[in-house]
Amino acid sequence: MRRRDFIAGLGGTAAGWPLAVRAQQQAMPVIGFLDAASPDASAHYAAAFRKGLGETGYVVGKDVAIEYRWAAGRFDRLPVLVADLVRRQVAVILAGGGAPAALAAKAATATIPIVFQMGDDPVRFGLVPSLNRPGGNITGQSAQNAELGPKRLQLLHEVVPAATTLALLVNPTNPNVETLSSDLHAAARTLGLQLQVVHASAEREIDTVFATLLQLQAGGLMIGHDAFFNSQNQRLAALALRHAMPTIYQFREFAAAGGLMSYGTDLADSYRQSGVYAGRILKGEKPGDLPVLQPTKFELFVNLKTAKALGLTIPQTLLVAADELIE
Repeated sequence: MRRRDFIAGLGGTAAGWPLAVRAQQQAMPVIGFLDAASPDASAHYAAAFRKGLGETGYVVGKDVAIEYRWAAGRFDRLPVLVADLVRRQVAVILAGGGAPAALAAKAATATIPIVFQMGDDPVRFGLVPSLNRPGGNITGQSAQNAELGPKRLQLLHEVVPAATTLALLVNPTNPNVETLSSDLHAAARTLGLQLQVVHASAEREIDTVFATLLQLQAGGLMIGHDAFFNSQNQRLAALALRHAMPTIYQFREFAAAGGLMSYGTDLADSYRQSGVYAGRILKGEKPGDLPVLQPTKFELFVNLKTAKALGLTIPQTLLVAADELIE
């Protein structure tokens, strides 16, 4: 080969490298990570999702990219956020943080695969016709938090048996409010209790809630499952302690932040499983063929330090049943 032909060949190869790299980058699938919560409060959930992707062989930045969109508890922003992901033609959408994100994603696209992460019954909300065969472009996780509500109320009642009035905190902008309130009113009547429902959908309203609880003479508080409340774990726990209000929520993060009790599923593991589903879909499986996953284990956490500060004696039955006693 003549020297100038050799050099020309090298030049042609070098010129082709950027094109090859760009083609590889363009071929890398992009996941749209839509979440109703805030990035600070949910960073470990996003990490768990990436871990699930890794279990299917996808490494973020190498085999797949993620575009994050956070509503920070503002459910009215979800349609705009998911519309942007649809315009970007992402390969899969993770709709996390509950029913609002899942409903917004379903309304935005009937073609892009969706993996939802929610605490409510997706059949009741019309997201899927069946848990076993969801069909269409959507599947995901149901943490059964709505079904666990009566159990949380019962646990709270066991800790404050003398209380005749308990309160339920809900976010009025969440579509689960009517169902949750109705189910828990029925559960309260079964226990011979009066249930008062209070509302908060913004940070400034949370302080007002605790002042209202005193006026209602509530002996305990149950926090309804909601992405906004997830992002306010530490504040809710601190206010509950300051106002001497025995409180139960759904996730360990609340008890770890100083809340009295939590009972529910491992949300981080749910996000991990959602990452596994997203990876399987990227490999070619159809979301409609993947059954909606449900938890097989529920965890009870009790903060003994908080119980002592509130002057409460936790029943021995709960101490034995607890998965962890936080001291």
